[in-house]
Amino acid sequence: MQIPVGVRGEASLVVSEADTARSIGSGDVDVLATPRLVALCEQATCAAIGELVPAGSTTVGMKVQVDHLQPTPVGAEVTAEAVLDRIEGRRLGFTVSAYDAGGLVAAGRVTRVLVERDRFMAKCCATGETPTVPAE
Repeated sequence: MQIPVGVRGEASLVVSEADTARSIGSGDVDVLATPRLVALCEQATCAAIGELVPAGSTTVGMKVQVDHLQPTPVGAEVTAEAVLDRIEGRRLGFTVSAYDAGGLVAAGRVTRVLVERDRFMAKCCATGETPTVPAE
């Protein structure tokens, strides 16, 4: 695998009403929803390795362990960072963290798996046809 341990990626978001727990349905408060925060952390993992994934391949999420530690209000910016810290076969392990102006918002781990895009899509297709997936 040509993806080196230590690569980093970031993803940022200014929290909008659409990103809140109330809007997503994961709670009834108008702060950054945990599912949206997890998605931001996964976005950071993709940013870390995006250009390094071999042609015809992609990565898919396998495991997420994130502690959401502090609320982030609407209008605030939150930035997630991912660092690739281990490779075990096709599994890529990342340490993730997220910060806003108040400090640490979340910390945890995300595992992604390197897959052949067409083969992966063929497995999930009920008809057995291989759907066309646009390259990222």
